[in-house]
Parts: sequence; C-alpha cells; structure tokens
Amino acid sequence: MKVNKNFDNLVPNYLFADVARKTNEFAAAHPEKEIIRLGIGDVTLPLAPIVVEAMKKGCEDLKYKDTFKGYPEYEGYDFVREAIAGYYKSFGVQVAADEIFVSDGAKSDCGNLPDIFAQDNTVLVTDPVYPVYVDANIMAGRRIIYAASNKENHFLAMPDERVKADIIYLCSPNNPTGAAYSAEQLQAWVEYALKNDAVILYDAAYEAFIADDSPRSIFAVDGARECAIELCSLSKTAGFTGTRCGYTVIPKELRRGGHSLHALWYRRQATKFNGVSWPVQCAAAAVFSHEGLQQIQDNLNYYRRNAQVISSALDALGIYYTGGKNAPYIWMECPDGMGSWQFFDYLLQNAAVVGTPGEGFGENGKGYFRLTSFGSYEKTTEAVERIQSLLR
Repeated sequence: MKVNKNFDNLVPNYLFADVARKTNEFAAAHPEKEIIRLGIGDVTLPLAPIVVEAMKKGCEDLKYKDTFKGYPEYEGYDFVREAIAGYYKSFGVQVAADEIFVSDGAKSDCGNLPDIFAQDNTVLVTDPVYPVYVDANIMAGRRIIYAASNKENHFLAMPDERVKADIIYLCSPNNPTGAAYSAEQLQAWVEYALKNDAVILYDAAYEAFIADDSPRSIFAVDGARECAIELCSLSKTAGFTGTRCGYTVIPKELRRGGHSLHALWYRRQATKFNGVSWPVQCAAAAVFSHEGLQQIQDNLNYYRRNAQVISSALDALGIYYTGGKNAPYIWMECPDGMGSWQFFDYLLQNAAVVGTPGEGFGENGKGYFRLTSFGSYEKTTEAVERIQSLLR
C-alpha cells in the first residue's frame, strides 16, 4: 500500500492556527482588554426568517410517509434549480435549470471539479489566492502557475499571452482582496481561455455583494459558455456557512476533448455525492423567493455598512486598499512598510484588534492585511476607532 505522496508537497497552513494562538496568548496576558476580531471569515447574522420556516417545513415533511424524502437527485431538486435559474434571470443572465448542480457548497466544488480533468493539465491561479484552489490541485499532482495580483494592477491579475494554462481559477469579487473584475477584464480572460482551449473555474461566491456594474456572473460575458464553469454559494449570500448549500453551473455546450463537461460532472457526482438534504434544499429555494431575497438583503446591507465604516476610516488615514465596496473583505496595505505579521502583532498589542495577515494567501499578500465586515456594527465601529487612534 502506498499513500498519495503529493500530500508531501502541501505547505502546512499555519495561518489561522497562528492567528488563534497569538490571540489567545494576548487574551490570557491581558484579561482586562476586550479583543475585537475583524479577521473572521464567517457570517454572524442569523438565517432569514423565511429560510428557517422553509427548513422547518422540510423537516416536518420527513415525519410522514406521504411526504418523506430519501436520497435526493444528484443534481438537486427541480424546484430549487428553477429558482436559481430565475435568480440569474433577475440580473440579466440566461442559465437553464438543467445546467445547474446543487451541492453542499462552493468550497467542495472548487476542490472536486478537477476530478473531471486529466492530471497533466497546468493550473493557473491568481496570487493572493483562496488556498483551496492550490491545495486541491497539489493533492492531484498538477503543475500550478501564478498570475500576480498586486498594487500595480489593483489586485486584478490579467492574462499573459506568453503563458499557457489549461485550468484557470478566478474569484470575483475576490477572497481575500475584495477586488472585482469589470466586464472588459473578464472578457479578456474569456478570450484567453478560448484561445488556449482552457476552462475557467469561476468562483462567484460573493456576487451578491456587488454594488456597481461589475458582472454578477461570468456568463454575462460573450463566449463564457464555451469556456467557463461557475461556482456559487449561499454561505455568504444567505448565511449558509453551517447549513451548507451552493450550486455550480456547467453549460451544456461546454466540451473538451470530445466530452461534455456537464455529463462528466454528473457522472462524478453520481459516483461520489449523494446530494443535499430535503430540508436544506427547501431552505435554499426560499432564499430565491421574492420575500427571501428581500430578507437576505437586510443582512447583506448590514455587512455592507460595516465595510463602509472600515473603508471610510482607511480613506481618512490615506491607506491604500481594495474591496469594501463589492465584497465583505477589505484588503489594506500595511502602514509604514510593515510586514503582514508585524502589523498583526502591532494591531493586537496596541489596539486589541485582530485581522488576517495577507502573506497567508500567497507571495503577493506580503505587506497586506485582510479585514472583514462580518462582525457586529457596534464592534466594527469601535475597532475602527481604535485603529484610527493608533495610526493617526
């Protein structure tokens, strides 16, 4: 028996473990100080009332023989997929219900979609990067190359015609930087993918936060249906981080090597995935109802207000940042040339505020710091006041 030695190539991810350790040590040494966490990547507001009621109704269905549900369809119940297709239509994008696969979240699909691709494909990711894109492909033994996102391109890496890639991961609005691609920029990526016979895996987990004319879906761009797969999640859109539900869209016309990628993904899911439970799918469908969309907007607006508080403070301090407008993340340049961990320690020790060091997301994260808007408004405001007092 041999183990998968590709795991030996994984870089140990100590980022959040080190954040927790340093924070706990500070809390033990200074019990009189209240620590405010602006590094949290999890939602904090409860599920929308209509979503909870739909889930309760789904659970009640399981009590009775006539309404009991066993194994769900691998691709999701029709009524859920139709609701998602209607949601796309609401912002001008045509996606057919039978092109949608309901899953337990975008993170799972990000890591599992490479199952349908050969091992010898070259994978391109932007740096800074959501670690799943990298680690899932290291585990599979694929070659990974990086496109630099940095201050010069406002953390929106663009394709390099001299570079050949087969699989491309894009995230917009981006985690961790909060930067969102314009339609023109996405068009350039689509044209690059078509030229190279590549496939874009487009992570749209934060699309609901978009507040300007940035595309909510890559399928708003011409040619994307011939080269892109879109992943989305209800985790941040509707607070499903613990409930677990997302969806992936694979156009029927997307083919490579004579194979339908839609058919390949269906075959993969039928082998390795037993679907999302009935109560959770009932809750997901409720998200896309008229009342559900109104209720989740209340939570999204709450997080947007927090982001605005942070962004306004950085504007006043003259600190460069991206995000905050179209995303719950604010990616700030560390002041006075500090390194990411140096600034983490400085902020913790002098303001009792916790964020996330940017270098944990890649080489181009060095010297940057991620703050999030998922805390309470009161604590976010207090944290910002502490930061302003410290950095003035």
